[in-house]
Amino acid sequence: MDFSTVELSPDDQAFQRELRDFLAATVTDEVLARDRETGENFDEGVHLALGSAGYLAADYRSAADGGFSAVRRRIWELEIGRAHTPWFHWGTTAMVAHTVEQFASAELVDEVLPGVLAGRLRLCLGYTEPEGGSDVATCKTRAVRDGEDWTINGSKMFTSNAHNAQYVFLVTNTDPGAPKHKSLTMFLVPLDAPGVEIQGIRTVDGDRTNITYYSDVRVADRYRVGEVNGGWAVLRGALDVEHGTFERDSAGLQKIATMTEHITLMAEAVDRVAAAVPDDEAARYRLGRGIARMEAAMSTPQMYGRVAIAQTMRDVSPDLMDILGPAGSLTDGVEYIFRLAGPTGIYGGTLEVFRNMIAQHGLGLGKPNYSPPAAK
Repeated sequence: MDFSTVELSPDDQAFQRELRDFLAATVTDEVLARDRETGENFDEGVHLALGSAGYLAADYRSAADGGFSAVRRRIWELEIGRAHTPWFHWGTTAMVAHTVEQFASAELVDEVLPGVLAGRLRLCLGYTEPEGGSDVATCKTRAVRDGEDWTINGSKMFTSNAHNAQYVFLVTNTDPGAPKHKSLTMFLVPLDAPGVEIQGIRTVDGDRTNITYYSDVRVADRYRVGEVNGGWAVLRGALDVEHGTFERDSAGLQKIATMTEHITLMAEAVDRVAAAVPDDEAARYRLGRGIARMEAAMSTPQMYGRVAIAQTMRDVSPDLMDILGPAGSLTDGVEYIFRLAGPTGIYGGTLEVFRNMIAQHGLGLGKPNYSPPAAK
């Protein structure tokens, strides 16, 4: 692993200053206070400003297509995080938009992509179901062909940002008699369609997510993404991006794992704890041990890093609260990290799912056997 410093060119230094100034003027104290209060991780004014300034388009496109260079993309990611930009849902929108570009009709791409790059249109994920857990292939939401349209019935859990989005990337079952990976069809469903209901729910860390209901929702066939019953092929690439298991470039400047934004918040909290740690050898030892684990997690790549980050947050945040004593219960510091640690191990798939992925795909082990032990 190369830890050498990247020397910025004068143009890249100017880009960093311009971006930093833009974010300082756009991500105001009022924006941050509102985001903490709502737990939405989204601010429409910020999003539209980023779109109007061309930043969304530059982030979305590759360098070959006029987007950010590898260096500027890394500057962009770092400055977005340092400003605490209400930002997490842009990644979802961009991921879905790329999938639509690859698999949907030109008509649907033309309907959606310009608004996405301008910030006017946001896209969310309709994967998880109330009884399905992390296995999205166990989908029970039904889509039935009706002439040139489809009728959709079902429900989805954790449809985050649905109340701020215009479309949901919805996995449906179009052939219940087929094997589960050969029965799926993907749609980009307009969320203002009759029969769609969005109901907010709160996670333990205060974030807003949603459960969405689909009751006889009629969707034109042009909103289908990919082939009928070919949804798994459409979904695989998007899941790889969400899981952080996609192929990374060789420049070494990309985020090395998903959820790095979450442990960066923990690093800021650790700095505050370090400034207030009592002059006690045991407390200093515990803090140092936590920092060492955090640094190791932040340097761990791909799905391994996904597990290391979430597990480290779960293990270290209680220790940080204990070191601070009563001050650890204040909700704007370590206590928030403690509440955030739980959902971080669930977003995009549970830690158990990722450990199975590591065992099977990283270590070449067989599938887990959940059958009861044989009777003796």
